[in-house]
Amino acid sequence: MFRLAPLIFRNVLRNRRRSLLTLASAAVSLAILGFLVALYYGFFFAEQASPSEALRLVTRHKVSLTNSLPASHQQRIAAVPGVKAVSAYTWFQGKFKDSRPENFFARFAVDPAEVRKVHLDFTAPEEQWQAFISGRTACAVAKKIADKQGFKIGDRITVQGDIYPVDIELTIAMIFDCPKNTECMMFQREYLNELLKSKGERGVDTVGTYLMIADSPDNVPRISRAVDAMFDNSPWPTKTQSERAFGLEFAAFLGNIKLYLGVICGAITFTILLVSANTVAMSVRERTREMAILRTLGYAPAAIMELVLGESVFISILGGLLGMLLALGLTKVMAVFNPYGEGIPMRWEAAAVVGAFSLVIGLLSAVMPAYFASRKNIVESLRFTG
Repeated sequence: MFRLAPLIFRNVLRNRRRSLLTLASAAVSLAILGFLVALYYGFFFAEQASPSEALRLVTRHKVSLTNSLPASHQQRIAAVPGVKAVSAYTWFQGKFKDSRPENFFARFAVDPAEVRKVHLDFTAPEEQWQAFISGRTACAVAKKIADKQGFKIGDRITVQGDIYPVDIELTIAMIFDCPKNTECMMFQREYLNELLKSKGERGVDTVGTYLMIADSPDNVPRISRAVDAMFDNSPWPTKTQSERAFGLEFAAFLGNIKLYLGVICGAITFTILLVSANTVAMSVRERTREMAILRTLGYAPAAIMELVLGESVFISILGGLLGMLLALGLTKVMAVFNPYGEGIPMRWEAAAVVGAFSLVIGLLSAVMPAYFASRKNIVESLRFTG
């Protein structure tokens, strides 16, 4: 096929408008395909944020994340062999300033001394840790949030409650570094309990989830089974899973994402295949007499087939390369306009999928037209006037 490369290149440039339109349609379609594959890998095969992520587990109510667990579970979970530390993690939600996305960040009521043992990847000066642990109304804020909101040590902030009908007034005692996409604000769970008790509200001494850390990755499955078995017959049954699995449950709220992405990718591939096959068939039909002349000059049927396949594969692969660049641009745009976190990275697996699909589409769309063009009778082809 390489010896036919000059002829293939000239044939591609013969009808520039058609070639450009085919190239553009392939590039856009493959860019969407590449973005969806990057999205899939971002959801299900993202790299660990830190080495300790593989050691962490999350325990929640078995029925629903909205159901609370009693605070008494904490001591029993901590007694399970292999559990190094356990911290309550209660989602407070609330409203800071207003409801605009730029003022939203995760807010949790935690046990500061325990959360330090669980989140080994949250780092801050020792004096700030001690101020956070000892301060009744102290809070800790991730550096990214602090930079965005202009927070400094000693600043006082108020968060209006919605899930919990109390307003919390906090003093920033710690600004910590953390892995990407784990930014949050943390404050004393006991402070929240005091406010709820003072107003006679329900929810005192209840916890949303428990975050724990195991002594080794090998013990994670065993700990998960042991914790759930402990509360299996209680009024508050639990579901314990790794931190990664817990995060993927939020994606599951959108439905069967794997199925959705698979169907969309299949539809895109089929559409590109139809467009490319139609273009190749039109090109072959227009050059029927030309190919017959090539046959009379000594070109074998295999050479004619290689010529048609080469043109299709060339346009398809070029479209795949442009599609990869467009997909990369889509991931960058997503990062710019996403107020909640980082964009989806364009992984090499996504680029490999786009490259493989572009090659397969180029071959499949041209194989039948190429076969019939190479086997057509020379005399009939010379008489062709369509």
